[in-house]
Amino acid sequence: MCHEQTGTYKKFPAGAGHPVSEPKVFPGNGKKYLPPDWNAVAQSVSRPSRYNCGTCHFFGGGGDGVKHGDLDSSLFKPNKQLDVHMGQDGQDFSCTRCHSTTRHKIAGRVYTTPAAEHRRSLVEDDLAEKITCESCHTSRPHRQAGKMNDHTDKVACQSCHIPRYARVNPTKMFWDWSTAGRKKDGQPYVEKGSLGKPSYDTKKGNFVWQKNVVPEYFWFNGSMEHLTVMNTIDPAQTVALNRPVGSRNDPRSRIFPFKVHMAKQPYDKINKNMVIPHLFPKSKDDRAAYWKTYEWDSAIAFAMEYAGLDYSGEYDFVETSYVFPITHMVAPKENALACTECHSRSNSRLANLAGFYMPARDCVGVVETLGWILVLGSLAGVLLHGFGRVFSRRGRGKEA
Repeated sequence: MCHEQTGTYKKFPAGAGHPVSEPKVFPGNGKKYLPPDWNAVAQSVSRPSRYNCGTCHFFGGGGDGVKHGDLDSSLFKPNKQLDVHMGQDGQDFSCTRCHSTTRHKIAGRVYTTPAAEHRRSLVEDDLAEKITCESCHTSRPHRQAGKMNDHTDKVACQSCHIPRYARVNPTKMFWDWSTAGRKKDGQPYVEKGSLGKPSYDTKKGNFVWQKNVVPEYFWFNGSMEHLTVMNTIDPAQTVALNRPVGSRNDPRSRIFPFKVHMAKQPYDKINKNMVIPHLFPKSKDDRAAYWKTYEWDSAIAFAMEYAGLDYSGEYDFVETSYVFPITHMVAPKENALACTECHSRSNSRLANLAGFYMPARDCVGVVETLGWILVLGSLAGVLLHGFGRVFSRRGRGKEA
């Protein structure tokens, strides 16, 4: 999947990642899957292309642009307005240009060994793994006297240079599982919204898709914390299924852009934890699968027992959030954010980040008052001095 170049190696949707060994129709989409031509596949092996990577990463979560927001099929053949690095009329980078690999250890990792811990520059060592913007652009990427260079120790390059994501194709921003199961004339159905994407699917519920989305910003040192089904939750609050790790006082942290995906998902009302539902039927006789009977209780009970976890037998739905770091779709430098996008009192992009003073965004009453006193006092001093000079000159004229 990562190296073949024929485009014929296709994973069967319900095959645990494997292709079929004989022709087979997938009932979910009616598509017929054929076994690969193994000789042709093996003989085509090469360095991974953008197609190899995008076949999985652009369609993660069940469709084009569902998950990440900055990774979708528009990046197969982008122009430099969409991504200055990958644009075919620009640098035309393949994925492996930045996600370099040594013995299948792929650079660009996020969750286990944070890339931000290794900010080695290619200017210093051309054999370094390319893992951050600084790897090529250094920590002082702007002109020598540029004020923006003072931001690089606290603000990720992506925060200014990816002003919006999902700029060509829409991305899924909200997924409501609680409305799944509705039928028309006794049959499952799908409705499409204004962006040409499903707004309702009997199997999955309601969706909200958006384009040209402004990211949300958090302190991020390259690590994530994840919730598991064994953690206790507070259903009165939005449940964060993952959370960026970082703070202003962490020298590894930067203000980083994210897509925040919201959803409603089932949880155990008594045990107060998220639950696992059994969705896809294993056979025609599998009556526990949700997509067979559209009954949540049996689907949850089966999956929780299979996983060896306790289930009280009572479920409800809770609002959840899940964040995805935004690091692709880098805009041309002329489209980078203006200072006022963040340094603004009314519509700052960083309004949710507290605990520090940001010029033009924040107001400290005493400081503001003292500042105005100084300004007005200086103005009054200048005016008094000016009037004094004028009147003293007139007095000398009369004496003459």
